[in-house]
Formats: sequence, C-alpha cells, structure tokens
Amino acid sequence: MPTAGKLRLGVNIDHVATVRNARGGAYPCPIRAAELAQAAGADGITAHLREDRRHITDADIDGLVAALKVPLNFEMAATDEMQAIALRHRPHAVCIVPEKREERTTEGGLDVAQDENRLAHFIAPLRDAGCRVSIFIAAEHNQIEAAHRIGAQVIELHTGAYCDFHAEGHFEKRDGELHRLTEMAAFAHDLGLEVHAGHGLSYETVAPVAALPQVVELNIGHFLIGEAIFRGLGPAITEMRRLMDDARA
Repeated sequence: MPTAGKLRLGVNIDHVATVRNARGGAYPCPIRAAELAQAAGADGITAHLREDRRHITDADIDGLVAALKVPLNFEMAATDEMQAIALRHRPHAVCIVPEKREERTTEGGLDVAQDENRLAHFIAPLRDAGCRVSIFIAAEHNQIEAAHRIGAQVIELHTGAYCDFHAEGHFEKRDGELHRLTEMAAFAHDLGLEVHAGHGLSYETVAPVAALPQVVELNIGHFLIGEAIFRGLGPAITEMRRLMDDARA
C-alpha cells in the first residue's frame, strides 16, 4: 500500500467560459478565474477545448498558457485538430476524453480497449513533445490495461457514477461504485500508472475519493464554479482543499 502524500487539486474553469458565452461578451473571464484559482492554492488548471467551442475558446488557451504559473491540463478529444493545438502549445498535461456534440458534459470514460491502435499512434507525438498524457476512463480492468498498453502515463478515473448515486440517494450503489474505484486505483498504481480522479465531485462526495492513497490528483470544476456564486471562488477552493487534506490525513 503506498503512503498517501499531498493530494493535488486541479480546478477546471470551463464553466466560467460557459457563463461568459451565454451573453456573447468577454465577462466573466476564465483566465482571471484561473489566476484566482492559482492564488487560492490550486495545483493546476484544467480546460477542455471542445470541437464546437461551446465554452473554452482558442484564445482562452492562448491566454492560459501565457498567464499560468501552475501546470495546465489540456482536456481534448482524440482528433487531428486538437492534437495540432496541443503540439503547438505543449501544455504540461494532455487528458484525452470522449466527446459528443449532443452531450451536456463528458458522460463517461474513453473506450480505450476498442480503439487501442489509433490511440497509441495519436498519443505518441504528444509524449514525444513532453506532454504528460492522461486518459479519462471508467474504473474497469480492461480500460486500465488498455491505457497502460498504449503508453499513457496517467489515468483519470471517472467518478460520475459514484457522485450520481450519492445525489440520488442510492447509497448501496454508491458504496459499490466507491469500492470499484478503490480496487481499480490500486490496480492501476500496481501497473505503474499515475492515478487521478474526477467528475461530479462536491464537498459531500470528495472525502472518500481523496482518501484513496493511490490517487494523487483530483480535477474538480462544475461544483467549484457553482459554489463560487455563493461564497466566491477563492473561499470555495479553500474549503475543497481543506476537505481533501483532512481526508488525506
């Protein structure tokens, strides 16, 4: 069993851009949000540049690369367009996620096992450019093994089902999903993969995931941006950081 060290917090600022784009102007600025998150103790910033540019834009990525002192985690689909953008900017990390135009948000993990050959060739230039490649996947043996085979350095386990079961009051299913996350985090760690987790985490759900010793980073966005409406972005992040640290301790 690994010794649990400090858990990193990556803050996803996509939905600051969602609010901005609702009016078609320049406010609120996601780059300003990223700088505030950085000042509040975020260990990294996550931004998802979608094919349809529904929230983060190309200009936002340019601005984030120029402004940030903490690492940028560039979420993207496995397309030629996104690969070219990543290779131009060379962010610290690239997280490959599934993407559908009709979805509200990323609905599940990438099916690596069904697309191994293409994904292996897709991520090779990113690794060669110095980007740490992460694959966003469900907590399943075959997906973790496939991510390892294609040469990913990191996996991010999808916590959406765990969080949804909690919100719906299906606590037995929630606990079953947490057990699966626990087992698969250990399995991935034993393969030599760095383990991250994220999607849907809130103050109510973060502690059990933060307590998993193999998990070294959580990526949280929508909840923190929503909570910022009520208490401010800095205090929202500070409270999440406290809950994560308490769970880790």
